[in-house]
Amino acid sequence: NDQRAAIEDVIIDLSKGKSADRLICGDVGFGKTEVALRAAFVTALSGKQVAMVVPTTLLARQHFYNFQERFSEYPVRVEQMSRLISAKKVREIKKDMISGDVDIVIGTHALLAKDVEFRDLGLLVIDEEQHFGVSHKEQLKKFKADVHVLTLTATPIPRTLQMALTGVREMSIIATPPVDRLAVRTFVLPFDPVVVREAILRERFRGGQTFYVCPRIADLRSVAKRLKELVPEAKVIIAHGQLTPNDLEDAIGAFFDGKYDILLSTNIIESGIDMPQVNTLIIHRADMFGLAQLYQLRGRVGRSKIRAYAYLTLPERKRLTPAADKRLEVMQALDNLGAGFSLASHDLDIRGAGNLLGDEQSGHIREVGVELYQKMLEEAVAEARGLDGSAGVDEEWSPQIGLGTSVLIPERYVTDLNVRMELYRRLSRLVLAQEIESFAAELIDRFGALPDEVENLLAVVEVKQLSKRAGVEKVDAGKKGAVISFRNNEFANPPGLVAFISDQLGTAKLRPDHKLVFMRAWESPRERLQGVRVLMRDIAQVAEADFRN
Repeated sequence: NDQRAAIEDVIIDLSKGKSADRLICGDVGFGKTEVALRAAFVTALSGKQVAMVVPTTLLARQHFYNFQERFSEYPVRVEQMSRLISAKKVREIKKDMISGDVDIVIGTHALLAKDVEFRDLGLLVIDEEQHFGVSHKEQLKKFKADVHVLTLTATPIPRTLQMALTGVREMSIIATPPVDRLAVRTFVLPFDPVVVREAILRERFRGGQTFYVCPRIADLRSVAKRLKELVPEAKVIIAHGQLTPNDLEDAIGAFFDGKYDILLSTNIIESGIDMPQVNTLIIHRADMFGLAQLYQLRGRVGRSKIRAYAYLTLPERKRLTPAADKRLEVMQALDNLGAGFSLASHDLDIRGAGNLLGDEQSGHIREVGVELYQKMLEEAVAEARGLDGSAGVDEEWSPQIGLGTSVLIPERYVTDLNVRMELYRRLSRLVLAQEIESFAAELIDRFGALPDEVENLLAVVEVKQLSKRAGVEKVDAGKKGAVISFRNNEFANPPGLVAFISDQLGTAKLRPDHKLVFMRAWESPRERLQGVRVLMRDIAQVAEADFRN
């Protein structure tokens, strides 16, 4: 049902006159390619061209064969551009792309060349987008101003995920696994020759094959020698990116045809390779791979109804770095189907969302705070779409409180990301002071004494509710006082406000720009927080007083 909904979303996007930018986020093997196939089919039959960009030559080759097979009975010409294709053939394809004779082209970074042109490009598909840099993706979009963009990934980078969560781009999630799909059993262990031999032979005896992945090309020869000693009855073939195109294609083709039991390779098999008969994965020196790499590699097995196994081996008697230890711990914890989105959310929480208008793929959120960052993005997106961010959502506006102090739920206090996000969501819905007190009591009961950051956060939530009652849009406080801005430069009880300012004995004034200034001496963040809370409570009472009486 998730896949069907994603396909419907994409078809609706394509039917609109305005170009769409949609992210299809689905776990490894959940059917993202099928969505791309159908979108490409609709686009090609409407007379437009399709470009599909992939990170590796092997994935380009696989998609090319899949597309050719699916469209063999239709008047759709599919071509591929990668280093597996001769220079002469590539020149012919480029010429036919300009003339419009090629309907769908699938390629690697070769499609980013300056001399690549299209007659009428309608759809750009970016597969495994986490392998492409920001500059690459922006360069792809410059093919044509009004091109539809479809992005496929199981583990989106923080920047891409944030763009989807804030509405900059649309997102469809495929969370339901295929029928009878089983989770991959994952084991993290020091290299054990007995375990490796048993794993390979068990897979061989049930008629399957094995991927054996090394982090470096330099490791392949020594590992191949060791495998021949451990499992002499198994046939091993080597594949890596420095092979000639013909040798690489021959190696992958021979393994796919079942002529070998083990494919010993680097991580070139990481992206999108679909070989349902391979259901055992052994990773050599798993500590040298990144978290997303390990997750994608594990996704190369378990693509059928047979239980698959992944063995993440580590060097014997070697201490791991804290970062590597944490990556492997997460891999063992995220062993359920559909965990890719959780991994991406975890990555977003750790690294930040990046610069949506620049090249940075992570960072920035922590510099301004999650809530303010989200609010700024929502307003910017609404403005870019020609909408009034305040129209029709007066109840949803949120005052901005700047106190120069840390306000958050620290990871050391609540370790689980999903629990922290749920607590933030609940906090955003609290209105009454009694509700905030009850929430604080619950936190103490569940997680222990409140850290200063959480106490500050709860106080800021209370200040925001008071500010909303007072019609105050922004509060900036420092050591010497506070500056208050009213929403739309209006106040519910102007006479009461004048009287309130007069009562401040010269420590408050209304500036010509309608901002209210209070002079105070708040040396510590705690004094500042308490002072702003009292101030906003008084202003809220003035605003709610009926000055007509």
